Amino acid sequence: MLKGRDILSALDFEPDDIVDLMGLADRFRAEPRSSAASGRIMTTAFFEPSTRTRLSFTFAMTRLGGDVVDLGPEEVTSRAKGETFEDTIRMLDGYGPDLFVIRHGQPGSAAAAAEIAAAPVINAGDGTNEHPTQALTDLYTLRREYGRLDGLTLAMVGDLKYSRTTSSLSYALSKFPNNKVYYVSPPQLRMRPEVLDNISGRLRYEEVERLEDVKEPLHAVYMTRVQRERFSDLSEYERLKSYYVLTPEVLLRLPGRPIVMHPLPRIAEIPESLDSHPQSRYFQQAQNGMYVRMALIVRVLGLNA
Repeated sequence: MLKGRDILSALDFEPDDIVDLMGLADRFRAEPRSSAASGRIMTTAFFEPSTRTRLSFTFAMTRLGGDVVDLGPEEVTSRAKGETFEDTIRMLDGYGPDLFVIRHGQPGSAAAAAEIAAAPVINAGDGTNEHPTQALTDLYTLRREYGRLDGLTLAMVGDLKYSRTTSSLSYALSKFPNNKVYYVSPPQLRMRPEVLDNISGRLRYEEVERLEDVKEPLHAVYMTRVQRERFSDLSEYERLKSYYVLTPEVLLRLPGRPIVMHPLPRIAEIPESLDSHPQSRYFQQAQNGMYVRMALIVRVLGLNA
């Protein structure tokens, strides 16, 4: 189903694809060593900083027995001399990798790379647009907790305007019935209209400004950081960066007993006092990303596992 395909958007996945990936991720969780990708090469090209996504892809490919060639930071490449993004992709593609994983600050960059590269391209985040493998990680975390991907109610909180993770997760949740999202944000950081258009009629949602406005029992509260790198006006960033802080006391007042999720990194929105809370799942969520990406690599490369 996914063999040889570019993975550019969470909208690219069908429900059967997602369920299959979740099952394969469970298998890799039980046995995280494999030789399925022996002799295969994955190239990672990250033009924006990354810890979890870059390293989880690297660990995933290594645990599958494959090799990883990383472009490295821009300052040690010809990008520092003015080489274009397109020429960099052409050059890397010329070495014949089996798979590209690309992050870039410009929306649409992964799609542009896919037009150039012969190998499949996985979007590891393209600016404020999407982050489809994070959406898979988030779904996997929810499925491990609740055993299903339908009939879930989430609150997505914080910077929804610039968050690529919440747009991709919204798209992924829209693939399954009876899910609902409360979009909790200040007016300046509301979910982008194109995202709402894409989920219209497929995912129920309400836009509210305060967590106190959420009245239904929640399965998860999905916190996001206010992203300093997306703001041209730093005074606006300083004003909004601590708009929502999920303390244990705030969590206790939320309806239901929601797990706490976050794509990380965090700043002030989740204090360390929440790290040991029995409802917190954000570090497990990060770990889940490796198993999900192992599964995705296997399916995109059409490997036996």
